Amino acid sequence: MPDAEWLVKIVVTGGFGVGKTTLVGAVSEIPPLRTEAVLTQASAATDSLTGVEGKTTTTVALDFGRLTFAEPPMKVFFFGTPGQARFSHGWTDIAYGAVGTILLVDTSRLQDSFTSLTFAEELGIPFVVAVNQFEHDPNRYTPAEIRDALELAAHVPVVACDAREAESVAHVLAALLTSLTSPSSCGAPL
Repeated sequence: MPDAEWLVKIVVTGGFGVGKTTLVGAVSEIPPLRTEAVLTQASAATDSLTGVEGKTTTTVALDFGRLTFAEPPMKVFFFGTPGQARFSHGWTDIAYGAVGTILLVDTSRLQDSFTSLTFAEELGIPFVVAVNQFEHDPNRYTPAEIRDALELAAHVPVVACDAREAESVAHVLAALLTSLTSPSSCGAPL
């Protein structure tokens, strides 16, 4: 069907405060749907703000955005998960029907990525690790160093990005879409 439009669902996951909401907003052609709640003292013991001291809100359900391509005709739907493990009960529902996952990580808090990494691996669909880095980030590492630290399989792409910049996020998306066509891209059998 040459005139058929492809509908592609991508999950964006990662630890608390790594920039998932920002990434979805940067690339979405529509105003993104955000389910953010204000951080309160009640969550202070649960949600450590170390490394994200200026954070005032958090995603409690999901983020949603859309990006349309003319050639080939395709709509990509981005579904962002909350970052805290306490919301992980809903992650599988958010991921239902997804063809790929973007795992966003922050190298200054890499340890916060392991719950989301396990989730991405267990989905059994291709995923890419997007390293959210900024121009003057003192925590810059090579893709090989990040691959080693996260114990990633060789076929998992590792791409540096700035989640605030649409062009940078486009490189992450391109890496994921390329991996979707690779026969060795899945982390586990479907």
